[in-house]
Amino acid sequence: MVYTRKDVSTLTPSERRRFVTALIEVKRRGEYDEFVRMHIQYFVPDGENGPRTAHMAPSFLPWHRRFLLDLERALRRVDESVTVPYWDWTRDRASTAVPWTEDLLGGNGRRSDRQVMTGPFAYRHGQWTIKEGITDAEYLMRDLGHSRDPIALPTARDVEGALADPVYDTAPWNSTSAKGFRNKLEGWGPGQGVTSWRNHNRVHRWVGGHMVSGASVNDPVFWMHHAFVDLVWSRWQRRHRDARYLPAKPPGPGDAQRGRVVARHERLPPWDVTPEELEDHSAVYRYT
Repeated sequence: MVYTRKDVSTLTPSERRRFVTALIEVKRRGEYDEFVRMHIQYFVPDGENGPRTAHMAPSFLPWHRRFLLDLERALRRVDESVTVPYWDWTRDRASTAVPWTEDLLGGNGRRSDRQVMTGPFAYRHGQWTIKEGITDAEYLMRDLGHSRDPIALPTARDVEGALADPVYDTAPWNSTSAKGFRNKLEGWGPGQGVTSWRNHNRVHRWVGGHMVSGASVNDPVFWMHHAFVDLVWSRWQRRHRDARYLPAKPPGPGDAQRGRVVARHERLPPWDVTPEELEDHSAVYRYT
C-alpha cells in the first residue's frame, strides 16, 4: 500500500506525537545510532581516494532516498501510521516556526554551548543522548541561523534554479560540477564560506550544531530536511520526464572519477540496489 509523506506544518497534534514517539523508540532500541554511524561512514569528501556515494556525487539523491526509506521502515515497525514529514524550508523559515516547536523538535540551542533545552529531544529528558558524534558532548546542539555570521535559508527561487536544469548531473561528477540538477540541489558552490553553501548544504549550515558534520543524523530535523530534498528531486523528475540519472555508464579508463562514482546500473553501497531502481518511488510513497 502506498503511503503519504506530509508537509510537517500540516501534521495534527496526534501525528506529531506519534512521529516523536516512534523516533524515540527507534533510538531506545539502538537502531537510530546505527543510522548515525552509517552516515558518518559514508561522509566522504572529494579529496579522499576510493568510492564516493553519499555526498559530492551523482548518487547523493538515490543514496539518501534509500537511507530515508530505511529509517521510515524502522519507524513504521513501531507505529505503522508514521511516515517521515518534510520541512519546506522555502516557506517555514523562522527559528520559531514549525518544526522548531515544543511538541515536535524543540528550538534553538542555548547561547553558551548550543545545547537544545526545549522539546522532546532535549538531553535533560534522558531520551536523546548523543552516542555517535565528532565530539564528546552527549547533548543535541543547534545554532539556528548561524549566529556568529548569520545566513538565511534558501528561497523558492534558489530551488527553482536547480529545478530548471534539465540535466541530472555532469562531469566531473563531484562538488565542482557547475552544471546539473544534482549539484545545484546538493549545494556545492564556488568560492568559500556563505556563498558556497546553496540549497541542501545551506540548510545544514543554517541549523548548525550537529547538522554541520557527518554526525548530522543526530538531529531529527535531518530526516525532514532530506524528505524535502527528495520531494524536490521528485518534482524535477516530473518536470523533465525524459531525463534520467547520470552517468548512465561508469567513467572510462583514465578518468579521475573511474571507480569513484556509481553509474545508473551499478550497485549503490551499502545496499544491493542501483540508482535506476530508486528513481521511481511511486509504488512505495507519495507526497502531499
